[in-house]
Amino acid sequence: MFCYRSKRSATGHPPLPSAAEKTNQKRIVCYVTDGKSLTPGDHTSGRTAHVLGKIRKAITAGVDWVQIREQDLSARDLLSLARQALRETAAVPDAHVRIILNDRVDVALAVGAAGVHLGGESLPLREVLRWHRAGNGPANWLIGASCHSLAGACEAESSGATYIFFGPVFDTPSKRPFGPPQGAAKLAEVCRAVRIPVIAIGGVNRTNGDDCLRAGAAGVAAIRLFQEPSAAAELTQTIRAWHSAGE
Repeated sequence: MFCYRSKRSATGHPPLPSAAEKTNQKRIVCYVTDGKSLTPGDHTSGRTAHVLGKIRKAITAGVDWVQIREQDLSARDLLSLARQALRETAAVPDAHVRIILNDRVDVALAVGAAGVHLGGESLPLREVLRWHRAGNGPANWLIGASCHSLAGACEAESSGATYIFFGPVFDTPSKRPFGPPQGAAKLAEVCRAVRIPVIAIGGVNRTNGDDCLRAGAAGVAAIRLFQEPSAAAELTQTIRAWHSAGE
């Protein structure tokens, strides 16, 4: 099955290169934050400090994107966290990290983030893209979407999404509400069907991340990989290996 094709995304700029189009393209590695699991019940500066510490570690290790996914924070607290995250990226020499906000288009615009990621409870993807095509927001803004089926991936591409997250590929507590693991075979099917970048998410770790890239994913995204205790050198080595998989 092949989905609708377009030479340009509906956001008005060329889409990010997919793994299928450019086999020598460096793979994207994304850290998705989850402050609730770091400091359960804490909505204070203590939680922000924990999340920023993980962001700092991920940036230093070489991630390409950080998706700030703190759905229970107020707009004010989320704005403050995002601003501090942007300062963290600026503090690391030669770091070209894109900060993406989950769900909150308003906060992403206010803070100057690289884009917004939309889920099932977010504003409709088509509506955000229509708003963006009308000349609102930065021209090169990333507008991504979470997908849990081949049909959903095709719909996101036809709508004009810049990229998609597909999963859960493997079992993981945070993605169990979205159904059983899709597996690497289904991921490969989605990657073959769409031309926008597909980022694999859900249970991705040091062992199975290569399976996602071999399936054709343009990159991988993870929560626990970056939030569980690990040696900085080990995390850096993992990210470098994933990056080199596309070279």
